[in-house]
Amino acid sequence: MTCRILITGGAGFIGSHTCLVLLEQGHSLVVVDNFDNSSPEALRRVQELAASDALQLVEGDLRNPDVLDRAFRSGRPVDGVIHFAGLKAVGESVADPLRYWDVNLNGSRVLAAVMERHGCRTLVFSSTSTVYGEPEQFPLHEGMATAPVHPYAQTKLAVEQMLGALCRSGSWRVACLRYFNPVGAHPSGRIGEDPLGIPNNLFPFITQVAAGRRDKLRVFGQDYPTPDGTGIRDYLHVMDLAEAHGVTLTHLLNQEPPTQLTVNIGTGTGLSVLDVIKGFEQATGITIPYEVVARRPGDVPRLQACPRQAEAVLGWTARRGLVEMCRDGWAWQQANPMGYRSAP
Repeated sequence: MTCRILITGGAGFIGSHTCLVLLEQGHSLVVVDNFDNSSPEALRRVQELAASDALQLVEGDLRNPDVLDRAFRSGRPVDGVIHFAGLKAVGESVADPLRYWDVNLNGSRVLAAVMERHGCRTLVFSSTSTVYGEPEQFPLHEGMATAPVHPYAQTKLAVEQMLGALCRSGSWRVACLRYFNPVGAHPSGRIGEDPLGIPNNLFPFITQVAAGRRDKLRVFGQDYPTPDGTGIRDYLHVMDLAEAHGVTLTHLLNQEPPTQLTVNIGTGTGLSVLDVIKGFEQATGITIPYEVVARRPGDVPRLQACPRQAEAVLGWTARRGLVEMCRDGWAWQQANPMGYRSAP
């Protein structure tokens, strides 16, 4: 079954890879993006890789209902929505919480209202594993208590709760995917993660150091209660995550409403910052200099998924490991030393 899918934030890191997967499956897409932290070049390359022109772009802010109305009226009816658009930097959310509540929660509220108006009630939401807060038991499963410790995670959980209320009140089908830590890039090296300024995430920081854009990596804290003192995360190849979205949307469209799912998307393997540095060095032969600095506000010691529900309900499991994450992420950085702003 081929569908028409609306994707918010489709030019971003995860969004662009998901657009490629969906186009290759034969779906048609309408993407809404304001390019606040992304580039139109990503979508151009997605279409080039997919050899498809079945992607329409509506440029604008998610919080503007006129923009979303224009997207819904741009072609045949939309079968489902994948909602990526939002702000995602933990430290920034601590410094500017009002902006995060406005963009992440209010933007999602406007989207849901416009979907309701157009009779489209099938939604895959980009949530986060940070809603679990600072748990003491691992791996993390979906039935565990949520206790977000920073505004980024708090806004994501609030959206989950709003969508849950919609499912209980009417004929909605919603899946909230709690991502762990997506890294890597498409193996072609044509699309990848392109943060503006100094990266907030570990992996692009490592690749920029390897490329000589940064002199050394900053490791935020080595006094956590973990084996080597650095934070542990469940790193996930972005292509595995992109494929999870296609599988999830297909699953929802085959269910009778109301349907509500909350699913962890991770590998089940926890890697420390030093583990990732070592893995990158082994995969590329490049030494990564680093210095340990103070912890960042909002960071937690450890996050590691229990991915059993994703396999049981969706039939999805991560297929790529750290070697592929490092290889593909480095291929992207080498081919695009300044990201999408690189010269042809």
